[in-house]
Formats: sequence, C-alpha cells, structure tokens
Amino acid sequence: MEIIAVAREMQRRSDLKRMKGKRIAFVPTMGYLHEGHLNLMREGRSISDDLVVSIFVNPTQFGPNEDLAKYPRDFERDRRLCESVGVDVIFTPSPEEMYPLLFQTYVSVEGVTKNLCGLSRPGHFRGVATVCAKLFNIVKPHAAVFGKKDFQQFVTIRRMAEDLNLDVEIVGMTTTREPDGLAMSSRNTYLKTEERKSALSLYRSLLLAQDLYDKGERRAAVIIDRVAAFIESHPATAIDYVKICDAAAMEDIEFIDGDGVIALAVKVGATRLIDNHVFGETLPAYGS
Repeated sequence: MEIIAVAREMQRRSDLKRMKGKRIAFVPTMGYLHEGHLNLMREGRSISDDLVVSIFVNPTQFGPNEDLAKYPRDFERDRRLCESVGVDVIFTPSPEEMYPLLFQTYVSVEGVTKNLCGLSRPGHFRGVATVCAKLFNIVKPHAAVFGKKDFQQFVTIRRMAEDLNLDVEIVGMTTTREPDGLAMSSRNTYLKTEERKSALSLYRSLLLAQDLYDKGERRAAVIIDRVAAFIESHPATAIDYVKICDAAAMEDIEFIDGDGVIALAVKVGATRLIDNHVFGETLPAYGS
C-alpha cells in the first residue's frame, strides 16, 4: 500500500493507472476510521481495479466554534485498517498542500445546501464541495463512494458532479450502524456513558417516524412533533433540527407524497450527531 502526500504525485499515479485502463475508486475521509468507512472501501474495492482513500481533516468545512482542533486523529491505526481491506493508496495531504498561500477559489452548491446543516453551519458545504472538487481533480477517480449518513452531503456532491459535468460516478451507501442502531461516527468517541444511551434516541426516533408512515401518516408536522418529543424525553439532548424534506431538493415539505427524508441533528451533551431515514426504505430494527 502506497502513502502519498503530494497532489502532483497523486495525479501522476492516477494518470498512469488510467493509461493502463485501470478503473479507480475513491473514498474520501477525515480519518479516525470505523466500520462505516471500511464498508465504503469494500464497495470501492468491489467496483475497481485501484482503490484510493484520502485522509484529510478539511479545515474549510469547520466553523470557528467547531471541533477542528480536537477532531480525533490516529493515522497509524487508520493505515492498518486501510491495509486490512485492500486499499492501494492513502492520499494524506497537509492543509498547506490543499490550501497553499493565496488560495482563493471555492465551490458553492446553491439550493440543496440552504436547509438543514446549511442553516446551522454556515460555510460548511462550501468547504465540503471545494475539498471534494479538489480531491476529484487530484485522484481522478472513475467512481467516488460516500455514506448516506450525511444525506445532505451526499446530495450536495451528487448535485455538484452533475452540474459541473464531472467525469465521476457518485456512489451512495446505506448508513452503517452499531449493534444497537446508533449511526457510526468518528464523533461517537466524544460521548460519555450516559450520553451514549441518550444518543440512541436518534435512531429510535427514526423507527418511530417510519412506523407512523407505515400506519398511513403523511403529514410532516405530525411526524416531526412526535419525533422531537421522543428525542427531548431523553436527558442531555438538545435538538438543532428535525425536518422532513424532499429527498432530491432538500426543501421542507408539508406532506409526504414522494421521496421524503427525515433528517435529524441533535446535540447530546457537547457532541453534535446527525442521522436520517428515507421513508419507505428498510430501516433494520437493531437490538438495544
């Protein structure tokens, strides 16, 4: 397994692979890998001849009061995990490599970023779109694999790729969950023991929402009220948002008559967690 830190070197390698007719798959990460990341890599491995993973904590997607400085990092552990699933290359640039002196070009995706995390994290999706556009140009993948735990991010990158005619297939993968249903996240390590129990309210509230939907409820406000009350009944929870949106436009809807997604952002203690569910899709009932 190769480790590359310089963009030009990564580009040259990808050029050579493409010239040889190799198919490149790419999984962008911020490191501190978990089973969810590894599932994305396994998918990338299955659809490619060459699998590239980036490990880069992207400063442009963090706000001034967010957790950039304390975001968990353990490169040696990440390296071993990447090797275990057959990654061919880790691209691990420095912030200076990605954003050199006088850097001033950013990518803004408009409509689909205005709601949800776009409201509570101004500038976040500009940072996400910019770093992904740069990584696509550096790694030159045929396919890039993203988890749908951050559904808005997945929709944003898919929209960017389509709007800018990027020659890359955006592959979305179902959220990987812990045995009790909690969506896997690098930030789960922040949770204290009692907070971890309260964090399960996100997943269980999605089960509640799907159950209401299965019983015929289509009014978004009714489902949102029930979900919010359930989450708030758990200690140490503070809701950022509970919303039901059109799954393509990411705009609020009053009535679910097509592809609707319920999206959550909740602070549990000091840790901000997100989760979502597209109505009608399978949401497995995990044990508690």
